Amino acid sequence: MNITHFVESLDRGGLERMVLELVKYQHRLGHRCQVVCLYSSGSLAHELDSLGIAVTACGKRQGLDLTALARARQMVGTHATEVLHTHNAVAHYQAVLATCGLPMRRVINTRHGMGVNRRARRREWLYRRALARTDTVVAVCEAARNDAIRRGIVPPAKAQVVPNGIHVEAFQTASPQMHDRIARLLNLPERTRIIGTVGRLNWTKDQLGLIRAFKQVHEHHADTALVLIGDGELRAALQQSAIDEGVADSVHFLGDRSDVREWLQGLDLFVLSSLSEGYSMALLEASAVALPIIATDVGGNREIVRDGITGSLVPAGNPAALAEAMQVLLQEPQRAMALGHAARGWVERYGSLETMAMRYAQLYDGAQLHNGSQLHNGSGDGQIR
Repeated sequence: MNITHFVESLDRGGLERMVLELVKYQHRLGHRCQVVCLYSSGSLAHELDSLGIAVTACGKRQGLDLTALARARQMVGTHATEVLHTHNAVAHYQAVLATCGLPMRRVINTRHGMGVNRRARRREWLYRRALARTDTVVAVCEAARNDAIRRGIVPPAKAQVVPNGIHVEAFQTASPQMHDRIARLLNLPERTRIIGTVGRLNWTKDQLGLIRAFKQVHEHHADTALVLIGDGELRAALQQSAIDEGVADSVHFLGDRSDVREWLQGLDLFVLSSLSEGYSMALLEASAVALPIIATDVGGNREIVRDGITGSLVPAGNPAALAEAMQVLLQEPQRAMALGHAARGWVERYGSLETMAMRYAQLYDGAQLHNGSQLHNGSGDGQIR
């Protein structure tokens, strides 16, 4: 099958990592895949280049860019694309416009988050217009599907759910050896308990609230450090916040990393403080490393973190509640370990790349999927037929 994935770019992020792993998996199954990037190819494109999978950048400029659209049309057409799989709203309506009239078997769009955007009105209007030429819209969690239907963005008949998946076997669980290695890299005492998070440094991830919560934790547990993996427009403001809160010496900004798995293996506790979230790749990866997790109760987080079973859920935008949850798990290491092991078991069963790919394969063939509670009761071989 000839498959074109259409994205804004392949810069680092949960969406981009999911696309990368899905494309690699489909390629291993023998399908002819390519990725077309609306803007630039991005920092992750080399991973596909090395496998001989074509990645093309259209170089779109601001506004209506007919040259970029023509380039996208050429890439989709010369690939003899049978399935066009777009990712998020902007990439979707641009791809639909660019490919108008081209013969394709299926057009699938995945919305990777909850669609929260402070300036989204025009984007969503254009997106809804493009749905006339769209077979299926995929939400990455049940909460996102319900929200998109409630807001009138996606017709119920076209809305499906395919939770993100990861290559679980590629993740080794956290270990004292990796903890000691990470402590040395950060020039920390070996007994320091390391709390970490992964995500872009922007308002939706609310690392500001996490830093404020960490201050409260650090006042009672001086042997703690906070590690933020990821970069973004708020980095300078967050660094200043750490200074203002008096914890700058214990808050470490690592920027974008290609070795996130290794850093996760050295953590004692994983925290996701998002104000909005779809189906978090970071939570899946933390689960695969068997880390105890604290996450805010937004979006699809509760579909991954089962409160009191595989982790703890707290209200969003509440640093005091976040701090209390962190302190509880720091004070109860056996309970924290049990939560981490349960999270690993859950992601092995329900959060695998193979399960995700199998569900997309069914959509590519025109099938209707079961949503809701049945999402976590099935298995498959991941084959595209």
